[in-house]
Amino acid sequence: MDLAIVDFSELSEEEIRKKLSPEKKVLSEFHEAERKAAGIIEDVLNHGDEALLKYTRIYDSVDLKRENIEVSSSEIERFSSGFDETFIEALKVSIKRVGEFHRQDIPSDWFFKDEYGNRLGQRYLPIEKVGIYIPGGKALYPSSVVMTAVPAMVAGVRRLILSSPPSSYREPSEICLAAKLVGGIDRFYRVGGVQIIAAMAFGTETVEKVDKIVGPGNIYVAAAKKLLYGVVDIDMIAGPSEVVVVWDGSSNVQFAAADVLAQAEHDEDARAICIVFNMGHAEKLKRAINELFSRIERKVVAEKSLARNGRIFVVRNRAAAVALINEIAPEHLEIMTENAEEYLDEIRNAGAVFIGDYSPVAIGDYIAGPSHVLPTGGTARFFSPLSVRSFFKSSSIIEITPRGCEELGQFASIIAEKEKLNAHRDSIKIRRSD
Repeated sequence: MDLAIVDFSELSEEEIRKKLSPEKKVLSEFHEAERKAAGIIEDVLNHGDEALLKYTRIYDSVDLKRENIEVSSSEIERFSSGFDETFIEALKVSIKRVGEFHRQDIPSDWFFKDEYGNRLGQRYLPIEKVGIYIPGGKALYPSSVVMTAVPAMVAGVRRLILSSPPSSYREPSEICLAAKLVGGIDRFYRVGGVQIIAAMAFGTETVEKVDKIVGPGNIYVAAAKKLLYGVVDIDMIAGPSEVVVVWDGSSNVQFAAADVLAQAEHDEDARAICIVFNMGHAEKLKRAINELFSRIERKVVAEKSLARNGRIFVVRNRAAAVALINEIAPEHLEIMTENAEEYLDEIRNAGAVFIGDYSPVAIGDYIAGPSHVLPTGGTARFFSPLSVRSFFKSSSIIEITPRGCEELGQFASIIAEKEKLNAHRDSIKIRRSD
């Protein structure tokens, strides 16, 4: 197993940040994806359903007809059959726990009155229409249906539109079963890729226009979401999955090794990184990863992932580990150390933090409660996980009293005059006594 060990033990926190910078992903690949996505987006804007059918033939090798773009309720019912009760029960537990978690985070309207009696505040309203994208192809992700649709439903979104490539709609279909169990999804489309992102942003003869698009996807889907941000809202620009595991030798090394392999099996571009505190621990962890490697099924994928993007970093102390974590800004962070809780106050950039030896990312992926749709590629520096708040918008409420207009208006007028916006000044002045 070609998993690189990188010795940072002699470097300061600032030196680590500088050293790490060249390892950041080059943007050229994403720019090329944007170029390709832009052409498809323009085609969908101009030709609607016709473009959807064309790109489904090109990229999915499916000769879709216009009347089959939308999946009927009877098809969803049929595709949802044929599953054993244990899987159904597991999905039900996931739906219940995700709902319970997100109900704790519903924002509340708030108001206050200032010294002039003005009433000021914030009002929260759910977004009306949301499009959910669930990828297909290499694997099917019923868990992503739960992790996107349930927070939206908790928020009170009025219409939920789900789309996934044609391969997701078969008998039996894990995607359809999850959607059926969640309930509340209004329309389904059997279209994937850039073309459906564009269709949900603009609307076509068949596809309903939405206000926000959420859900994971490949680099082209991410590029399309970026290009269409502003036409619609998006959750984030997400890339390949990633984990940073901090292991200090105090727990079972196989726990850490198993979590590295769990991340690596996602995709050839997935990123599994470990941080340890001496070279002996680095070698021990690498041996454990090699020993467990024979047990996994997706060996080719995991091996390529670890060779391309896997690292075991050796650092000298916790401060150096924290500097490295905050620079990477990982999607998932596992802290498997003594006094793991103490790291929390120092971690500034991470999508989800898993504390302790019995908190693997895999539990978070399926059943813990928070959505597994998380910022990747360093974007945890400014993006947040998908949550119930992702499906709310807010309005500022401003009610000014006559006294407030009189007293505060004089200051507003001064600023308006300085900006040479005299009509602004006069709209205040006409309400004041002077």
